[in-house]
Amino acid sequence: QVQLVESGGGLVQAGGSLRLSCAASGGTFANYAVGWFRQAPGKEREFVLAVTRRDSTYYADSAKDRFTISRDNALNTVYLQMNSLKPEDTAVYYCAAVLERISYIRSYYIRARTYDYWGQGTQVTVSS
Repeated sequence: QVQLVESGGGLVQAGGSLRLSCAASGGTFANYAVGWFRQAPGKEREFVLAVTRRDSTYYADSAKDRFTISRDNALNTVYLQMNSLKPEDTAVYYCAAVLERISYIRSYYIRARTYDYWGQGTQVTVSS
């Protein structure tokens, strides 16, 4: 059983940056694909980015050129670096993980129901 804990959220002005961390325990993290999702008030949870165990990455259009995802398997941690933040990025950000036995196409990694393990979320608020 994998446990995920997000950290690094907070309040930032538009144009600023934040780095979120997703720390994992209870499994061999290198064997997992990890995704970041977010949910704003009154909206559905949406995909942001994902990284596979082979370090392939997938981005939502809203994240391209501003957000990057990386992983440090030695620390069992995945990072979400967010730059040029906008008020519309305000949301609770969740990391999620799934054991990855084979590689799949992009559509697999961008859907929330793919993932078996979820963190509790961390709030990101971007002021204008």
